[in-house]
Amino acid sequence: MKDDRERLVGLLQTMWRIRAFEDAAEAASQGGVSAYGKAADGSARVRGPLHLSTGQEAVAAGVCAHLGPDDCLTSTHRGHGHTLAKGADLSRMMAELHGKATGFNGGKGGSMHIADFSVGMLGANGVVAAGLPIAVGAAHAHKLLGRAAITACFFGDGAINRGPFLEALNWAGVYGLAVLFVCEDNRWSATTASGPMTSGEGAAARARSLGIPATEVDGNDALAVHEAAGRLVAELRAGAGPRLLHAVTYRIKGHVSVDPAAYRDAAEVEAARATDPIARARARYLAQPGADPALPDALERAARQEVAAAVAAAEAAPWPDPASAYTDVQDTGAGQWR
Repeated sequence: MKDDRERLVGLLQTMWRIRAFEDAAEAASQGGVSAYGKAADGSARVRGPLHLSTGQEAVAAGVCAHLGPDDCLTSTHRGHGHTLAKGADLSRMMAELHGKATGFNGGKGGSMHIADFSVGMLGANGVVAAGLPIAVGAAHAHKLLGRAAITACFFGDGAINRGPFLEALNWAGVYGLAVLFVCEDNRWSATTASGPMTSGEGAAARARSLGIPATEVDGNDALAVHEAAGRLVAELRAGAGPRLLHAVTYRIKGHVSVDPAAYRDAAEVEAARATDPIARARARYLAQPGADPALPDALERAARQEVAAAVAAAEAAPWPDPASAYTDVQDTGAGQWR
């Protein structure tokens, strides 16, 4: 019971950091009032597409708790939570969303293309399913170099209907690569329900058809995700080959931060809110013998204070030097791009 209590504290801390970050980013992208304030003119401070992972925090927290600095991770366009859970710096990510020079990618990547190689985060990706072959490539590189590191690859339910899903799983299976494929099934592909678009029994069944063992889990139960991911990671580190975790969760917000998601049934959304992963983990922690009743609220306050400081730092940070627009650009030698 003590072990569960300690795990829940760590999971709650990670989930609250993700939730607080997403809440602040959402407000900043809408130009609206929040606990984090607003721009002087009421305009959006975070511009461009912003895909929130609000309500999906348990998947990122439960999986990444088992990853070390040498392990790699690839993410999706909805990747803030994965990035934070992997250990990336929260302030630098907030600066990146604001387009500032102090961001991970100098303000060029924005929300959909965050990367932090220092913690093994190889990048979010604006193309659905594009992170799958990148993860397999990283895992194959680890194998060729004799490294013990593993690679975790997050992707959504919409990605399983694209070619890179089959190609990546096939390659990983053929070469016995240490990849943990994590299907973060939030049941929506942009503005369309995924179920009617998916033939057969989904991600786990497709993995098994390729000889890759798959585990299904309630993606809103942080402890269940943690336990399932722990077993699979242990198998990967033992050299058992690729594994797939199918975590069923729900996308509480719209496809992007300014999407009211009127295409969804309101009753469906409210039913999903009742399974909120943070509320469930909080209740489970408080039910543990020896639990500190003040701790969950303290974790939330600390997360929101950290995020508020990151927003203030991002606001104060400098814009990129205009000359940097000509860096990180492939030059074919002809010079036309100038």
